[in-house]
Amino acid sequence: MITSLVTELKCVTCNALRKVRSDGAPAQNWMTCEVCGNEDGILDIHYDFEAVRAAWADRPLVERPHNHWRYAELLPLASSGLPWQWQVGWTPVVNVDRLAAQLGLKQLLLKDEGRNPSASFKDRASSVGVVHAMQCGAKTIACASTGNAATSLACHAALAGIPAKIFVPQTAPEPKLAQLLVYGATVFVVEGTYDEAYQLCSTACDQFGWYNRNCAINPVLVEGKKTGGLEIAERSSDFGGVPDWVAVSVGDGCTIAGVWKGLVEMHALGVIDRLPRLLGVQAAEVAPIKYALEHDQLPKPGDGTTMADSIDVAVPRNWRKAVQALRAAEGELVCVSDEQIEAAMRLAGGHGVFAEPAAAAALAGVVAAKEANIVGTQDRVLAMITGSGLKDTRSAMRAAGQPIRIPPTVDAVAAALET
Repeated sequence: MITSLVTELKCVTCNALRKVRSDGAPAQNWMTCEVCGNEDGILDIHYDFEAVRAAWADRPLVERPHNHWRYAELLPLASSGLPWQWQVGWTPVVNVDRLAAQLGLKQLLLKDEGRNPSASFKDRASSVGVVHAMQCGAKTIACASTGNAATSLACHAALAGIPAKIFVPQTAPEPKLAQLLVYGATVFVVEGTYDEAYQLCSTACDQFGWYNRNCAINPVLVEGKKTGGLEIAERSSDFGGVPDWVAVSVGDGCTIAGVWKGLVEMHALGVIDRLPRLLGVQAAEVAPIKYALEHDQLPKPGDGTTMADSIDVAVPRNWRKAVQALRAAEGELVCVSDEQIEAAMRLAGGHGVFAEPAAAAALAGVVAAKEANIVGTQDRVLAMITGSGLKDTRSAMRAAGQPIRIPPTVDAVAAALET
């Protein structure tokens, strides 16, 4: 079921349209394009903007609660069933002016998505997916993830009282596994790659009739992710106007596509008068979307890996949406090494933002883009810090170094200060 002010769903590959009936249901199966199939037939959801404008005139955004449910008319959900008490979104934007000066930028903003309920940007998607599952009458919800999508799903499934089945690769960091288990999810650690975990999850969803939360097949999830872009647009006047660049780390592709979609919709609705450019950031050893941007197809899966588990995705399912977003935004995509990611973790931390590796990758990309003269000295940049460093404390310790161990004497303190 697709409800709210949705008018149609459009295939990102063949552009085929699926109209939505007056009862909120698409004319056919709503998950993927029947012509292009599950692998290529990812759908995009469109809305009646005139109806959205009328609803916002009747109840302005300024009068609504400070969470992402404030954008109810731009979500494919029945608004009467939204859990307004779930505090998702409306995350802080930190103006790191000292770091901007250090890097030679006019302005640098860090949007700290680690302040969401499960400490990641993925809460935006999972909260919308869980509500949609509830409105569809689903009894169980499942996903495959390198970690953050899984923990966010487990969190919101627990809030909703729906059992969650989670498939993670064996490389998932221990803190994320701990979150999953404490939230009460059933966790399958797949002895293989993320792609193998994804394939197994999809097969299990088909066989057992579970609601499939995976963004690659479920267009509802990107609608949750786009609220990050809606928020950037709505709140841009708070930090000097629309930024020149929005930097986003890229794994599966749906996060950068979602952020861009939110920005585009707010531009179409007249909330902002111009659009920023996108700066996509991938790990140097795992950069299939960089290849796809240049060749219009994915490369053969490589055997490279990165410490940034959330973007360690060799076979991105939403690569077309990511490529389309980057091209529409006149964007750029840069690649960064694990060493650059570690340096960015220290940079962000030194300015009060604790970022996990994949989140710090966005900042590492800003540094790399500035050094390559992609981003200029007069540019204003916002980087999406998509997850808290508490998600991967082992990597945080690796980036930050070890504490100083001393005996309990002030002389030992003095001696340590001299070294």
